[in-house]
Amino acid sequence: MTYTSAALFIIGTELTRGVIADRHTQVISSQLTQLGYRVDRMVLVPDDGTIGDVLRDCIDNCDLVVMTGGLGPTSDDMTRTIVANLAKVPLVRNQEAFDTLYARIGQRIWGANEQQTMIPQGFELIPNPLGTAPGFKGFIPDGGRQIACVAMPGPPREMNPMFFDQVIPWLAQLIGHDDFSRSEYSTFLIPESKLEELCKSISFNGMQWGTRFQDLKISLYLVDSSEADRTEMANRLRSLVGGCLVVDGDVQPSSLLTSLLEERGETISTAESCTSGYIAKLLTDQAGSSAWFWGGVASYANEAKKHLLGVRDETLEHYGAVSEACVLEMAEGIRRLSGSDWSLSVSGIAGPDGGTPEKPVGTVWFGFASKTRESAAVQVHISSYGRDSVRRRASVMALILASQYIKGACLLDTVKKWQYI
Repeated sequence: MTYTSAALFIIGTELTRGVIADRHTQVISSQLTQLGYRVDRMVLVPDDGTIGDVLRDCIDNCDLVVMTGGLGPTSDDMTRTIVANLAKVPLVRNQEAFDTLYARIGQRIWGANEQQTMIPQGFELIPNPLGTAPGFKGFIPDGGRQIACVAMPGPPREMNPMFFDQVIPWLAQLIGHDDFSRSEYSTFLIPESKLEELCKSISFNGMQWGTRFQDLKISLYLVDSSEADRTEMANRLRSLVGGCLVVDGDVQPSSLLTSLLEERGETISTAESCTSGYIAKLLTDQAGSSAWFWGGVASYANEAKKHLLGVRDETLEHYGAVSEACVLEMAEGIRRLSGSDWSLSVSGIAGPDGGTPEKPVGTVWFGFASKTRESAAVQVHISSYGRDSVRRRASVMALILASQYIKGACLLDTVKKWQYI
């Protein structure tokens, strides 16, 4: 059979009562549309079993059903049971799911948690590395038709990676929808609304796109039958925002730096003030990070900058902690201390207080030092959406700028195009 029409079911009593907002329908429907499916229904239903009647009706009229929620361990998590009943198959324990959950929670698996390892017989498990409830996919027979069915957990942190990484490739293989051709890019430091505006301003030949917001980046998906057109669209975007803010593929900002260090067999150390160790955290999120990361200092107070990094009293008195002179001495101090090949430093005003007319909130200085190259520093003014936003964005900038410094780029030229941050 062919697969052209789809229905979405977003399950959760908190959603229907207005306790939390639905964050799935726009994401899923946009991606299904780009795949060539026609989304006919989007339904919010509570965790009370009423999905069964609505789902039966949809099966008569749709070729694909995508569900989120209702896969937890409690008695009102009924998605797996309802799908099994519609498919006229029993629920069976999936050994992979059982072994994974047992490794996480041990003997607590017995009891309510065990039901999270059960899926309808004949369906395929969708692993969930970020939660306890896996998803599943398969087909519900309906006369001579085989209705494609996908069930995923409700929390966006779990659902989004599962949907983008595992479900979309499966849906793209089902026949009957338009030919699917897509390129993925990772964009950094550009607000999602601004990225949408930029894409509208440079699109051509009916180019379609979609975005996926994540903690440290926004994934951009370009959809078109021509790979050359998708490449041209990406290059147009790079010309507006700078080449290092738009990267091919699914890439985390830390890997821009760590892959470079690993390739060169070199190490880096960090001296952080306003980011207070967050850069070091990002660098060590990857396994084996000791191969390229020596360590770092969270030198928040001026006394720490002086005693740990050798920042001079005169520098702090004449220029202040948020200055070119200070970050250069911080970077050079941690590089001497560590003996690493490279070092980076950051000092800024994260807010909400502490800004002045000369140095408003969001003012951040970055410093870089090397065994073989002259030290360099650059200042960036970050739009403030709160203290945490400044710290996170400064950390991403530090990783990007460090990779550019290692490559020998001019840091001032690099940040000149960062007009949207």
